[in-house]
Amino acid sequence: MSPYAPPGRPDADRAPSVVAPLGLGGRLAATARAIGAHGPGKLTLAHVGAEAGVSPATLSQRFGSKRGLLLAFAAGAAADADAPYRRARAAHDSPLAALHAATDEFAGYMSTPEEMANHLGMLQLDLSDPEFRVHAAEHARAVDAALRELLTDAVARGELPPGTDVPRLARHVQITTDGSLLRWALTGDGDPAVLFHDDLDHLLRRIP
Repeated sequence: MSPYAPPGRPDADRAPSVVAPLGLGGRLAATARAIGAHGPGKLTLAHVGAEAGVSPATLSQRFGSKRGLLLAFAAGAAADADAPYRRARAAHDSPLAALHAATDEFAGYMSTPEEMANHLGMLQLDLSDPEFRVHAAEHARAVDAALRELLTDAVARGELPPGTDVPRLARHVQITTDGSLLRWALTGDGDPAVLFHDDLDHLLRRIP
């Protein structure tokens, strides 16, 4: 799952340019939409301003530069990394149903392989820039903790076998969903949500 999925629900936050200026959270969500459309390399403050309903000068005053905006976006994504899992768990009695709901939300963020490629451009920053890497690592740890909590609950409720290696399974869930999304981006075949669901079900069925 991309570290830089937009905060909030995909169908709410992916709306095009707004009329009224947004608060900080809304501006970071607007940044995510602009990254999806242009990629971090080609991104400008004007692109984000058009999504957020504010001027580039306002963004410059608030964040200092495009780099400052992207760092704030990365920090916000890390801070909100467990939110999809918390929302899903609140909406579903079954922990595994909540897991599927969370992955469905992630799939909803990517409408085309090109958009996925633009979001993956942030990965280059994570790998090459220590300041971005800190936030990406925090995001990964938060997702891992959220997955462990869901899977531990699934074991307690009998949805997974007793003795399930929860830390290892949490890691495999991330590998499976990330791989599903990357394969879809490469081929363009199928619906990401369906692929996520099928691959995740296959993984969970293989647990002894």
